[in-house]
Amino acid sequence: MNTLFVMLQQQAQGMNLNFFIMMGLMVVVFYFFMIRPQMKRQKELRKFQESLSKGDKVVVAGGIMGKIFDVKEDHAVIEVDDNTRIRVIKSAIVRDSSDLQQK
Repeated sequence: MNTLFVMLQQQAQGMNLNFFIMMGLMVVVFYFFMIRPQMKRQKELRKFQESLSKGDKVVVAGGIMGKIFDVKEDHAVIEVDDNTRIRVIKSAIVRDSSDLQQK
């Protein structure tokens, strides 16, 4: 009976080790297939938003398309029609409208 208890205890310790190894592998897989690509996209978007300049054609998060009229520190003025300008926060500008035309 004592030997059976020792064998079961060793087997349980092996299962715990296997469990932690599998959890570690899952974390690595999530990092490389989900977290890392998302961080890369965010970095590219931030770089794009910082490089905005007058005359760029952009799309705002709400779907509004226009041309940048003026760029300030934290916001940009976008001209959506003749003499129709709106002020948006730079983080709301999600892409260059030339990307849409290429697709």
